[in-house]
Amino acid sequence: MAEIDPDDLLPNDRVQQSVLDGDVTQLTRGASNRYAGEGDTFELGGATFEVTSVERRTLGDFTDADARREGSESLEAYKRRMERVHPGDFEWDDSDEVLTYRFERRD
Repeated sequence: MAEIDPDDLLPNDRVQQSVLDGDVTQLTRGASNRYAGEGDTFELGGATFEVTSVERRTLGDFTDADARREGSESLEAYKRRMERVHPGDFEWDDSDEVLTYRFERRD
């Protein structure tokens, strides 16, 4: 367990604010880098968050529930958002390996 820099895991201010607001409780990143481990903590806006799980999976494993935990209303909306925020750099491929980080607020 370590305290990590939230900027390493959470890629931008919008995502960080969504975490603070409770709208995002998991984030998925490419599997080539590991940004946190289970039990690691980070601080945002005076609140402490703990990484409760890190799971290696494929994009094909994603569900609507995953999309909602990532701040989208459905899996289809999540796919469109990922393609929009990574123009020309991302195409949804069910076989792509990713790491999903789940976290909870610990106040």
